[in-house]
Amino acid sequence: MERTFIAVKPDGVQRGLVGEVIRRFEAKGFTLVGLKLLQVSKDLAEQHYGEHQEKPFFPGLVAFITSGPVVAMVWEGKGVVAAARKMIGATNPLNSEPGTLRGDYGIDIGRNIIHGSDAVETAQREIGLWFQSEELASWEPSLSSWIYE
Repeated sequence: MERTFIAVKPDGVQRGLVGEVIRRFEAKGFTLVGLKLLQVSKDLAEQHYGEHQEKPFFPGLVAFITSGPVVAMVWEGKGVVAAARKMIGATNPLNSEPGTLRGDYGIDIGRNIIHGSDAVETAQREIGLWFQSEELASWEPSLSSWIYE
């Protein structure tokens, strides 16, 4: 099964949307295998957003993600990376479809609630940054036979 990294950013935590994010992923049928609330260090933020280091908005990204608690998660399931991106919506919430997390709860690109890995390779890198292997559980929900053929 594929895994993806999802983070509810400080704006989503402050707005009380963590439960809604978890509810939607569970209702879809994905399995939560890692979960933690943390205050993101500057070092972790800079590593996470490393591909944007030379861009003018990089300092703002780092400042925002370190401004309050973040809920970091790892979800598992068939096609979870692509499905999560669809569930999250476009980076700019104003371009996100209704029914997506950003479409339902976001307005400003700088306060877009949630981060999700954009590819399987990215997910592997991000999971490795945010979680130690012993922090991830391997288990099969009893509902799996009702979700997968």
